[in-house]
Amino acid sequence: MPLLEPEPGALRPHRVTGPAPDRVPEHRAAGTPEPLRSELTQLLGAGKVLWKVSDLVRYASDASPYRFVPQAVVIAEDLDDVSAVLSYARGRGREVVFRAAGTSLNGQAQGEDVLVDVRRHWTGIEVLDGGLRARIRPGTTVARANAALARHGRVLGPDPASALACTLGGVVANNASGMTAGTTRNAYRTLSSLTLVLPGGTVVDTADPLADEELLRAEPALCRGLMEIKAEIEADPELVARIRAKYEIKNTTGYRLDAYLDGTTPVEILRGLMVGSEGTLGFIAEVVLDTLPLERERTTALLFFPSLPAAAAAVPLFGDAGARAVEVMDGNTLRASVAVAGVPGDWAELPKDTTALLVEFRAADEAGRAAYERRAAEVLGRLDLVAPVPSVTNAFTRDPHTIDGYWKARKAFVTAVGGSRAPGTTLITEDFAVPPSRLAEACEALLALQAEHGFDAAVAGHAAHGNLHFLLAFDAARPAEVERYAAFMEDFCRLTVERFDGSLKAEHSTGRNIAPFLELEWGPKATALMWRTKQVVDPDGVLAPRILLDRDPVAHLRGLKTIPRVEAVADPCIECGFCEPACPSKDLTTTPRQRIVLRREMVRQQPGSRVLDGLLDAYGYDAVDTCAADGSCSLACPVGIDTGALVKDLRHRRHGAREERAAELAARRFKAVEGAARLAVAAADRIRDRVGDRAVEALTGAVRRAVRPDLVPRWLPQLPGPAAARLPVTRRVGAAAVYYPACVNRIFGGPRGQGELSLPEAVVAVSERAGKPVWIPRDVTGTCCATIWHSKGYGGGNRVMANRIVEAAWGWTAGGRLPLVVDASSCTLGIAHEVVPYLTEDNRALHAQLRVVDSVVWAARELLPELEVRDPAGSAVLHPTCSMRHLGDEGDLRAVAGACAGEVVVPLDAGCCGFAGDRGMLHPELTGAATAREAAEVGECEFDLHLSANRMCEVAMVRATGRDYHSALLALERATRPGSPRSGEGAP
Repeated sequence: MPLLEPEPGALRPHRVTGPAPDRVPEHRAAGTPEPLRSELTQLLGAGKVLWKVSDLVRYASDASPYRFVPQAVVIAEDLDDVSAVLSYARGRGREVVFRAAGTSLNGQAQGEDVLVDVRRHWTGIEVLDGGLRARIRPGTTVARANAALARHGRVLGPDPASALACTLGGVVANNASGMTAGTTRNAYRTLSSLTLVLPGGTVVDTADPLADEELLRAEPALCRGLMEIKAEIEADPELVARIRAKYEIKNTTGYRLDAYLDGTTPVEILRGLMVGSEGTLGFIAEVVLDTLPLERERTTALLFFPSLPAAAAAVPLFGDAGARAVEVMDGNTLRASVAVAGVPGDWAELPKDTTALLVEFRAADEAGRAAYERRAAEVLGRLDLVAPVPSVTNAFTRDPHTIDGYWKARKAFVTAVGGSRAPGTTLITEDFAVPPSRLAEACEALLALQAEHGFDAAVAGHAAHGNLHFLLAFDAARPAEVERYAAFMEDFCRLTVERFDGSLKAEHSTGRNIAPFLELEWGPKATALMWRTKQVVDPDGVLAPRILLDRDPVAHLRGLKTIPRVEAVADPCIECGFCEPACPSKDLTTTPRQRIVLRREMVRQQPGSRVLDGLLDAYGYDAVDTCAADGSCSLACPVGIDTGALVKDLRHRRHGAREERAAELAARRFKAVEGAARLAVAAADRIRDRVGDRAVEALTGAVRRAVRPDLVPRWLPQLPGPAAARLPVTRRVGAAAVYYPACVNRIFGGPRGQGELSLPEAVVAVSERAGKPVWIPRDVTGTCCATIWHSKGYGGGNRVMANRIVEAAWGWTAGGRLPLVVDASSCTLGIAHEVVPYLTEDNRALHAQLRVVDSVVWAARELLPELEVRDPAGSAVLHPTCSMRHLGDEGDLRAVAGACAGEVVVPLDAGCCGFAGDRGMLHPELTGAATAREAAEVGECEFDLHLSANRMCEVAMVRATGRDYHSALLALERATRPGSPRSGEGAP
């Protein structure tokens, strides 16, 4: 037994309040039942089948108010896997649902049988025709695709608010549009071609000239059925007119019937039908989209009105003036947005009825923008605006920071309002459209209907297109609340259809909550054609039943999920999934959303439940051990939920008293620990040189087994040798800053085989060269930023070191008169921010006087203006650390790198490396998964320099790429060194 075994049962939630009515039942505790599990495993391989109850639970939730637990989850890697699953399901009478990002708001990404994950292995974009088109795989996010297209001055038409997380497969399958797409730039209008897998396993590339011939050979009944429906529609002029009229405004309710009018062959019809089909007709394996010009010149305003109808009345004025976007946000939305970083705090005091319009004009050049500004000024002069709080300006601006702040508040609509909902309530997101000319009338009617049913909903939306979203919160565990929601939905749907002839779903696609109302909107004839379409394409009913078509009039009330209370830091989560693309462990174990979903299911269970035991058994490794706890999720989350903070607390709970005492003792005697660590690295380095890495790996392996595998790091061949025993000699007199070499740079040396300066030597030399010498205090040894203890959840040790470093830094800097320059970005973040909650009251006052500066920022802002670059390299690729992103320092890294190399590249797939201090030595598989895509992108090109700003992150990238990553400060020192020609990068 290891010496320091985790406390048993420590991960059990403090509040297990079950049994909840929607808990996973006991008979599901074993996970995927037989023979399903063994048959899928035999068909695909064990690595592609997730079967544990914890796997099924974490895939049971998406961004919608529904929750359905699948029987099995398949991680499909290629078309062969997809075809095999469909063939198996058809032969066994099973059902299949495809899931990518899980950001759908109406339950489209949930299934009750076989759920197929098509995110992990389905990413990638190929830019075609100089950017005019793009071939994109379905697991690629909109933001990632647009980042690749931006280099060519192009952009995708659809621009949903969830662009950072939602994937192109879902965008096309739901015909999502967003702020500016309207009815002309959406997926249906910009889709050039797609590759799909039909329920029968047939693969169709609609761009193939022989596609119709091959489809007829493979699926004759399907081809015949589609053409029969087409003929029937075209023979009915009234129906044709109705279909055309329905798509004059935004509409994603039901199947896209105009595909029968726009397509002339079965393949062309299929291409159109797949848009908005929600995975019910086939799997979209690849899309080719036409792109649009990226209009970089913007002028934007956030304009405040006394009421929602007053704001709606102004929308046509801006539309006529040529505004690209006119977004509406009501008072509830504006007040909830205060939770979003950067939003003015005085918005919390806005009067209840206050409403804002976010108006943006975009142009290709300065002349175009100036013309739009003149038009905007004319409109402004005709409006009666209000300024109820000091931050309101009611003016157009060109400032990118201000504009981005406006959009951040708008895009956070669902998450910000959801995060501010009453604890324990379920969030419903509705999305409808009316003719834009009737928007003001619709707003008044909606407000009256909400009041009638006792809801105080938040409203926002794409006002220019007559498209509104609103959020309702209610307790799905209380039958009376569900009945209230049902009554509201009945009245809302009738209001939208019968009074406004509107669309019940404008851009979120039908989903489970509108499927029962499909016939209300389309009428019996068109609805019957949709059912026939499903029968023709999927006669066995394999794909996504009950998601788009459902004859049950109360189907929208089935599967509503309860939201039990969990830890306070995670409780506001609405399970939107915005966090997932940023998570280092997303392709290894769990994501932040899934960690919270699993906690909620634990609370639903009753004590002693076998399901609860199964969840707890898996949670230690899947959720706690393999979390980098770097906080990247908090940057992606619009309301800043830091699941890493939850994980640190859970790690703390697992510690026994003996382990906590040992960690605190290590903090108190860190000078000795630091020296011992450096000696151990030196000893390991000598052993490695003599007999190789395997002996060192065997030794650390034995220690890991004796103490605890998740506590003692393993040896990695990429680890550098020891740092010098002595730091460079500096003088306090005349110093422009205090230089604090982080403990990692006092223990580990620089890149192996370079024969160059150490990082401390380089920082001292380049600062002296710029005329801004730095001073290294003699007593830095034995101090630390406290991240070692903080990241592992050691409370006592964290408090000891946090207070020690602040007291020392206050003395070194003469009470904050000199800046404290720190040479590791994670340590900068730790000293500047993360230590604060653990300080005594007196030391918080001292900390407030400190100026903590990252060494890259010091170099970019203080040294570069005084330096002469003598020997720049040709190119450099950067790995911005997650700490730099927290600090907002990525631009400074680019500036330093730009001085060192003629070309600077940041990989589009750059993200947290997952090394997280020593986490990459405890669980190398985490770093391997986290860096895979970035490493692949780096491997496509040759670079002269590979730069970062944290020693362990550099080790992670060396391990991932085989390239020599090192500090940008080393490169800057070398590039500005007098009289020294550039030496090549050493081998890793």
